[in-house]
Amino acid sequence: MYIRATGNISPQKTFGNAPFPGEVVAYEGNRLTCITPDYKELIDPKLIRRMSRVIKMGVASAMACLKEAGVTPPDAIITGTAYGCLEDTGIFLSKMIERGEELLTPTSFIQSTHNTIGAQVALLLHCHEYNNTFVNGGSSFECSLLDAQMLLQEGEAKNVLVGGIDEITDISHGILSRFGLYKQGSVSNLDLYNTPSKGTIAGEGSAFFLLTNEASENALAKLDAITTFYKPGSFGEVEQQISSFLSAQNISVDDIDLIITGKNGDAKNDEVYQYLGKTLFNKNTAINYKHLCGEYPTSSAFALWYAAHIIKTNMIPGKAQVAPLKKVLIYNHYQNTYHSLMLLSAC
Repeated sequence: MYIRATGNISPQKTFGNAPFPGEVVAYEGNRLTCITPDYKELIDPKLIRRMSRVIKMGVASAMACLKEAGVTPPDAIITGTAYGCLEDTGIFLSKMIERGEELLTPTSFIQSTHNTIGAQVALLLHCHEYNNTFVNGGSSFECSLLDAQMLLQEGEAKNVLVGGIDEITDISHGILSRFGLYKQGSVSNLDLYNTPSKGTIAGEGSAFFLLTNEASENALAKLDAITTFYKPGSFGEVEQQISSFLSAQNISVDDIDLIITGKNGDAKNDEVYQYLGKTLFNKNTAINYKHLCGEYPTSSAFALWYAAHIIKTNMIPGKAQVAPLKKVLIYNHYQNTYHSLMLLSAC
């Protein structure tokens, strides 16, 4: 699959024509929040008032992606989200308690479903084609990519819009904090990997991609392969999965010019990355991305955007680059349960 265009709203200045790589936005605390763009440029102001924050993020990034590609409408819309529209879910549940389960307005409930974002994009585009939403925890975005791959390979579509979206709200942040997922006290995202301890920083984002099976000069990168695996029993098993994945593409780890890992600053979470850095990846250049967007189930969508722009610009943030980048591997896991691999190459 070829990545023809992207649209990304994140805690960094990634939306619109922002330069890449740009200056990293610094945050203090254990929560990163998306930078809000001017939605009126892409969405009718009358509609914006009825949209929750995550719906606006999803619709705007999807529209920006299509605008960049010059495609309207796509042949399919596929979204991946683990949490759905948390803000509307929280509003509905809070009102249910406050009003004793009586006289509830249905709007928040209707807009709390996971497929709301994909449906809103389709409604605005008058797109009556294939529309699907995957809700599969930390592999929701990867499942969306695999679905797009099948549509393209079977000739069911030529241009597929794929997105990964998740938000963090005050309510969800409070609940997840009780499970010890986030660091306590003040922490800087710029210093995330230098202070390994329990917990990480919460994040959110919405990244959309227009994928096609036809090569073009304007394509950012080629997505060669995707795979997922669930709850590996050991670090050795992870290493074997990565080796098998690369072998299936007739390449070895020596052919990889850059590895993007899902390190998130949590001591337990990062053990597998440190193990691979001493074994399989000991000769490879590796960088991280979660200090930019935080940790959330579909953060791999940000990683894919990051990798595509690194390949297109042939620039690795924070690294001196000499040789052309031909192959980039993304390895990420969410809570050591959902593991994924994505291989990209230059067009």
